[in-house]
Amino acid sequence: MRYLAIGHICQDVLPSGRALGGTVTYSTLTARALGWTALAVTRAHPRLDLSLLRDVECICIPDEVTTTFENIYREPGRVQVLRAAAGPIRRGDIPPEFRNADVIHLAPVAREIDPELAQAFTGTFIGVTPQGWLRRWDASGHVSPRDWSEAGAILPHADAIVLSIDDVGGDWARIERWAEIARVLVVTQAREGCTVYTRGRSMRVPAPAVVEVDPTGAGDIFAAAFFAHLRTTGDPLDAARFANCIAAHSVTRRGVEGVPTIREVKDCEGDQHSAGAGHLTPI
Repeated sequence: MRYLAIGHICQDVLPSGRALGGTVTYSTLTARALGWTALAVTRAHPRLDLSLLRDVECICIPDEVTTTFENIYREPGRVQVLRAAAGPIRRGDIPPEFRNADVIHLAPVAREIDPELAQAFTGTFIGVTPQGWLRRWDASGHVSPRDWSEAGAILPHADAIVLSIDDVGGDWARIERWAEIARVLVVTQAREGCTVYTRGRSMRVPAPAVVEVDPTGAGDIFAAAFFAHLRTTGDPLDAARFANCIAAHSVTRRGVEGVPTIREVKDCEGDQHSAGAGHLTPI
């Protein structure tokens, strides 16, 4: 099974320096941990060290800069600053041999993906994490939520959408409007787990209780686990339970160290099988 992630690989600014980050980084490493072949199409400065992704077949389009974020965690939530943004990724940037991957994950972080890509692939599973389309930033780079103007061009073509409640500033009304169009839409809610919307119904899926060390990348790890499991099983509730378990393990470690281990994958698969069937309730 092949998992293709499309979007900017990032540098995250940390108190200790800079680290590789972004949805493409976390999702492809998670796909590898799940036993999939991981592929990526990204855009970054040629001197960016991609050795962390040595097991990922990565097409990196050269750019003058690498997309760079600084995340500051404090109550009541995260403050995010965009320090630099690389250029766009378009249909012609995707190699033909990548276009029939079993999962294609559109993973924008700074509105870099042409929305037309949601309609560019046939006969494959399209997963979307729209956080990059839900961001705007001011002249100083401070990030805030924006309306998803591209939603109408993307939602009907995606097999599943995963986003955080923080991506929409807690606006459940917007989420429910999108859920009416989407086939499967999942809202992650940090330690509260997630809510799954499908076919006019919804269900809250709780997450395991853990001691949180670092939430960076947890949503991306959740999304990759969810898309891969949904593509394999076709069951969104089982996929949500599995992804919750994987993401809960991830926040107990810092940065990319949160990518799941083989033991955690097996444990979460066992927990998911023993959880039993859930029930979706009308929205």
